[in-house]
Amino acid sequence: MLVNAGLGVVFASGTAFTAFMLITSWGGTSWLCTTAFSVVTCGLALLRGRRRAWPAAAGLVVAAGAVAASMAADLPQEPSPMTALALAVLVGSALRSLPVPSAAAVAAGGAAVIAFGWYAGTSALMALATLLVAGGFVVGALLRAVDLVRRNGAEGAGPPPAGPPPW
Repeated sequence: MLVNAGLGVVFASGTAFTAFMLITSWGGTSWLCTTAFSVVTCGLALLRGRRRAWPAAAGLVVAAGAVAASMAADLPQEPSPMTALALAVLVGSALRSLPVPSAAAVAAGGAAVIAFGWYAGTSALMALATLLVAGGFVVGALLRAVDLVRRNGAEGAGPPPAGPPPW
């Protein structure tokens, strides 16, 4: 619960900051689309849970839609930093808790969204999005491994050695 509260604060402040920066740089209403996609994706990241695939799948669809909309309407490049962070949270959470086939599908979807973003154009924003989602891959996989070790009690390690050391 505390993690979600912290994530909520980061998402809200990051989305507000991104909207402010878009208002001051792009002007007009260009910030509305980016903000809407960020809010939806961040909301889905906050709704994630153990063994729930639908927030991750919906987040992938929203992020891919954001990239497509930004390309079609000549809007700021997507995924925005907060959309990418939410996508990283969704992918990491899926890798940690979903069954392997579902987790692999979400990971492939995350990679596809990032590749689609790179197809839209190269930028520092895409480098940041790539790093965030790659971090979600790494953290999700590591947490899954830690969970497996905890659940299995470090099986395979064998009994502790008896007697004096061999040297």
